[in-house]
Amino acid sequence: MRTYEDLQRISDTDAERMAFVLSAIFEHKSTDAYKEADTAYDYFRRRNKTILEYQKLLYTLSGEAVPDNYSANYKFCNSFFRVFVLQEVGYLLGNGVTFGEDSTKDALGGPKFDRMLIKAGTMALWGGGAFGFMNKDHVDVFSMREFVPLFGEEDGALHAGIRWWQIDDAKPLRATLYEEDGYTDYMWYKQEDSKNGTVQKGEILHPKRKYVETVVSTPADGEEIMDGKNYPGFPIVPLWGNEARQSELTGLREKIDGYDLIQSGFANDLDEASMFYWTINNAGGMDDIDLAKFVERMKVVHAAVVDDSGSHAEAHTMDVPYQARQTALAMIRDSLYQDAMALDTDKLSAGSITATAIRSSYANLDLKCDDFETQVTQFIESLLNLLGIEDEPTYKRNQIINVGEETQMILQAAQYLDQETILKHLPFLSPDELDEIQERLKEAEAERF
Repeated sequence: MRTYEDLQRISDTDAERMAFVLSAIFEHKSTDAYKEADTAYDYFRRRNKTILEYQKLLYTLSGEAVPDNYSANYKFCNSFFRVFVLQEVGYLLGNGVTFGEDSTKDALGGPKFDRMLIKAGTMALWGGGAFGFMNKDHVDVFSMREFVPLFGEEDGALHAGIRWWQIDDAKPLRATLYEEDGYTDYMWYKQEDSKNGTVQKGEILHPKRKYVETVVSTPADGEEIMDGKNYPGFPIVPLWGNEARQSELTGLREKIDGYDLIQSGFANDLDEASMFYWTINNAGGMDDIDLAKFVERMKVVHAAVVDDSGSHAEAHTMDVPYQARQTALAMIRDSLYQDAMALDTDKLSAGSITATAIRSSYANLDLKCDDFETQVTQFIESLLNLLGIEDEPTYKRNQIINVGEETQMILQAAQYLDQETILKHLPFLSPDELDEIQERLKEAEAERF
């Protein structure tokens, strides 16, 4: 992988810098971090790679393996990984982030910052990490699949990076090199050359410019950049999904694949020959392909011709092993929720459950989100440092609760609590509603006196 020092070693010529950017993109695609994020993104989209790439095989008499295009081959993709990621993000960030000062969130983009943070958190969990770009008055987010981080070899901090995108291999490749003193836009496109055939040409779309620019627009001259400045540090901040800096798919993929294979195999068994199989006597010259063709013929026309007078075919019914597979699926499902430290809502849906039981069921998810909250807080604090703002984020976790029991408990202790504390702990009030309610209460109190 390329580092920040590699960027510093090259000369300032346009050709060398463009060559560095292009090579860094291709090298990043070969790293374990990119491959892990790319695979996890497929699972997050319910495109589980293992089951989709699984191919049943048949064997000829010579031992040659050929694709089985005759028997059923269902490929079910479960959505466990997507559920785990969205549950963790929604649990911690579903109610937004609250700051001590209202102006803090405004500096980060206002209400849009909450939506951006959910997007960044989702990318970080499936991809291992995401990157937030402080773009003047708002924050943009890049995933591990579109951003090349250039870390320092000595301090391990992020000092530069390359964001790229390309709609299709036949379309131009766009890239932006972000450095501490500004950013530069590049583009590469394929062009036909009479001598060398198809070659890739590159150009600078926009020379290096500062991150915060003052633009003046007049009817006569149009828009003109009058001034510009940079941030006190590199304006792109990493957000890691966990302390290990790895995708949440790590350690879960094998069990997810096992669930897919068992579920798909059960559907194949139900489909195969309407739950019967054939034995053919005096047909030793038939290989797997011949047998598959025979079964396929029986399924289509329900009749077959046996050429040899001494040969005959006989059908047998069979019982599909249902109970064993259901047990295996249930065990894998429970193991997945335990390993993912996720909340199994099916276990909370039976009848009226007490507040104590609900809190107990959230224990593992709380432990996992404590780690994630640490990463999110570090991410936000780094953004605030770029803006010179001192503030701390707070979160209200989006927990399933017994509203009646929680409210009754708070009201019973109301005589020992002040009004603001009572309002903050009422479970049906969101953080954004508290300020409005307190203002109305103050107005009502002033009118009385």
